[in-house]
Amino acid sequence: MSETSGRVLPVYLVADESRSMSPVVDELNAGLTSLHDALLREPMAAAKVRFSVLGFSNDVIVHVALADLRAEGPLPRLSVRDGTSYGAAFSVLLDRIPADVRALKREGFSVHRPAVFFLSDGQPTDPGQWEEPYRTLVDRERTPTAPNIIACGIGDARAATILRVATRPEFAFVATPGVEVGLAIAEFCAALTKSVIKSGQALGGADAELVVERPDNFRMALDVV
Repeated sequence: MSETSGRVLPVYLVADESRSMSPVVDELNAGLTSLHDALLREPMAAAKVRFSVLGFSNDVIVHVALADLRAEGPLPRLSVRDGTSYGAAFSVLLDRIPADVRALKREGFSVHRPAVFFLSDGQPTDPGQWEEPYRTLVDRERTPTAPNIIACGIGDARAATILRVATRPEFAFVATPGVEVGLAIAEFCAALTKSVIKSGQALGGADAELVVERPDNFRMALDVV
């Protein structure tokens, strides 16, 4: 019963499913399959992580509710729909994260601050509306389970917007100009896999930490002042 008194890290992948992702959604699905396979090969690290997959456009689809991926079959495939509502994504996280943390604690786990890996290929289609649910989500006074958000921008996503989404400047990445979007998604998925496995391994040691790997062919997002 050692796992019932262990520590776990909730990790959420929040992926853009807007129409513009149509040409590259297969690369994203392939990346998730690779992540799942990699976690199955690293059971000690996987035991420390609970993983959820959310896809957003004008609404949010919970493809995988927070789960131990060691016990999951093949992951559902992401698809595309209209819109890029950041507000829908943050509102759903605002509901789900506190509930998920409460559920894990009821199971006897010690829960580390959740991590959200946010991927978008465009600008939000709900400017002026997404900011309030975002502010509530990341405000540790109003939301004690406020997550660390690692934001990655590809395609038409702007560095300034990605910087606003990431909870720390060093958690904001954008694809290097000229990099093909499909390749950028593959690199994002590879970095996500490394980050999840290394974070799980770190939780098994004395020095628990969130490990964030910068994807190849990405640079830190820098705003213009």
